[in-house]
Amino acid sequence: MGSTSAGVILKRLRSVANPRNVEGMARFGISSRNTLGISVNGLRRIAKEIGRDHRLAQELWESGVHEARILAVLIDDSHLVTEQQMERWVKDIDSWDICDGCSYHLFDKTPFAYRKAMEWSRRKEEFVKRAAFAMMAGLAVHDRQARDAKFLKFLPSIQRESTESMVTSVAS
Repeated sequence: MGSTSAGVILKRLRSVANPRNVEGMARFGISSRNTLGISVNGLRRIAKEIGRDHRLAQELWESGVHEARILAVLIDDSHLVTEQQMERWVKDIDSWDICDGCSYHLFDKTPFAYRKAMEWSRRKEEFVKRAAFAMMAGLAVHDRQARDAKFLKFLPSIQRESTESMVTSVAS
């Protein structure tokens, strides 16, 4: 597809919007705000046409459109992702699917992944904390060169937060 503008992509996404799918997504806890109801498979096909494009990923993310953000994750280049971008994006996340997608398909491939997973596991914001643990899972699957010792460092965070979650849910 070459160098495409975010405007062109957003127009294309809106042209295939499916409000019925938005209703279904909402039943699975996916935010319906700025959501078009496009399947992930459809977004993957578009991402394949576009290829890696860091600049376009930034523009699509900034649109605030749910599917544009998923597409941004799919086309961004993890080698160009900065810690500042990760912090901006994680603060914008408002849905579990975008959280998991960012963490498992983009953030975990950055050189900052292990450190951010540990940092974010201590944060209070729901999706920031979820991103930490999704990133840990992504690293466990994708970082095949890592020794067990790298993952063992996650265990105190996992234990701390599982205990914290239990205390919070029992108190409610």
